[in-house]
Amino acid sequence: MCAKGDSTAIGSGSVKMESVLKKELNTTRLKTLGFAGGGCISQGQSYETDSGRVFVKVNHKNQAKTMFDGEMASLEAILKTNTIKVPRPMKVISLSDGGSMFIMEHLDIHSLSKYMAKLGEKLGDLHLHNAKHKEQQQREAQTIGKGPAQSEIQYVDKFGFHTITCCGYIPQNNDWQNDWVNFFARQRLQFQMDLIEKEYGDREARELWSKLQLNIPALFHGIDITPALLHGDLWGGNIGQVEDGPVIFDPAAFYGHSEYELGISGIFGGFNSAFYTAYHNKFPKAPGFEKRVKLYQLFHYLNHWNHFGTGYRGSSISIMKALVK
Repeated sequence: MCAKGDSTAIGSGSVKMESVLKKELNTTRLKTLGFAGGGCISQGQSYETDSGRVFVKVNHKNQAKTMFDGEMASLEAILKTNTIKVPRPMKVISLSDGGSMFIMEHLDIHSLSKYMAKLGEKLGDLHLHNAKHKEQQQREAQTIGKGPAQSEIQYVDKFGFHTITCCGYIPQNNDWQNDWVNFFARQRLQFQMDLIEKEYGDREARELWSKLQLNIPALFHGIDITPALLHGDLWGGNIGQVEDGPVIFDPAAFYGHSEYELGISGIFGGFNSAFYTAYHNKFPKAPGFEKRVKLYQLFHYLNHWNHFGTGYRGSSISIMKALVK
């Protein structure tokens, strides 16, 4: 997610912060490199250490540790699938001011250009990974002497995640649910609407939401949804390329509907037709796809409204009006 930055840059940190880094990394050398980054929520800097290069993200908000713990768990989960490249996470460190630092592998990431189709293909592989585990588990259950209890494959049959993740700095309720429609309506949309009601008391939004809730189940009629591991915040600012292929970063992962991933990708641009063609070769569009993607975009517009203010109200209201017709 992105709009306006609100975090203190890492460069404004103290000598004490560098001393913490040296201790945690067990290094005498800590030289800043020309690679600085970070998005709308946190800032980052690459360093040369005794054992190689690392990238360090810093956020001074009190909820930073929750945010970085979720990001670390997200990267670990994606990394384990061996489907699409992500930075290897290392550790989260609490700071004395209540903020946190997140240390990860340094990657020389550039704007995505020649690997757009490969990104679509690899993202499809990520989304299919859990379904393939399901198929393998079913095969192994039919194999004499090797039932599911002996299998090393662990299929995730629910929607959610084992820890809190943050889309931006707002924590997401990832409590496990059997039903995707209920999970998304209650733990994503309703949560965002509750925040808007508390902050703005927007009557039009409240009335539209009361109508839209009744329409949501029909958008999923006849759709069979297998939980897929999602990046969770795949906009153009969270993709790039290294020398040998595409890379994604800053995830807010959970197990959900694969189509959810394509919600924010269509809002801010950065993804061309080669990406979508390659992805849909893996995941052909199911009936009603366009309306469901609009529903998923609604979450991101509401989330941006809650992060950055009423500049995103119009888009939120417009989508709700379209979906209640």
